[in-house]
Amino acid sequence: MAHAETHDPNTPLEYRSETGRLNILGFWIFLGAEIALFATLFATYMVLSHRIADGPALGELFEVKSLLIQTFLLLTSSFTCGLAVHEMRRHNVKGLITWMAITLGLGLGFLYFEIQEFLHFIHEGANIGTSAAWSGFFVLVGTHGAHVTFGIFWVTMVLIQVAKRGLTPATSAKVFITSLYWHFLDVVWIFIFTAVYLMGMVTHNG
Repeated sequence: MAHAETHDPNTPLEYRSETGRLNILGFWIFLGAEIALFATLFATYMVLSHRIADGPALGELFEVKSLLIQTFLLLTSSFTCGLAVHEMRRHNVKGLITWMAITLGLGLGFLYFEIQEFLHFIHEGANIGTSAAWSGFFVLVGTHGAHVTFGIFWVTMVLIQVAKRGLTPATSAKVFITSLYWHFLDVVWIFIFTAVYLMGMVTHNG
């Protein structure tokens, strides 16, 4: 016999269905696997980061301006993503879509500057086959960039569902899960910013 679920009026919309709650729990478990993936890539990079063979040192080619722009764009996108979820909980579909669209624009800007940076490195003679250090760099940072690319497509698909179906426990759970994914990518970037770029520049410049 089915039982109607009752909810505290303060319960966020995304938690008002059992499916939504289970999907969110399942996504937290999935993030655990993602953490293991990036931890492995970070460990590999740290082991290989000094093996530059005859190629340039990592910190030699890093540019502060590009790094700061990428970091600003991605961290700001995390803030606007949070505003989107806030608007969702206020049942403001227009506000949700607007802030998520800004989030996607910032994500695309991040990818543009990251691709430009990769092209700059390749132009200067550093590609994935130049040395073990550059292999570790491109695999780690490239994997993060691929996740951002996937996130942009994913959020776009969810926004299309919200536009068609409105805010329901199902669509709101999807929005919330994509926001968790986006915040996770920002956290990973902070580690890349610190362990890859800053440590690389400090090591190169003494």
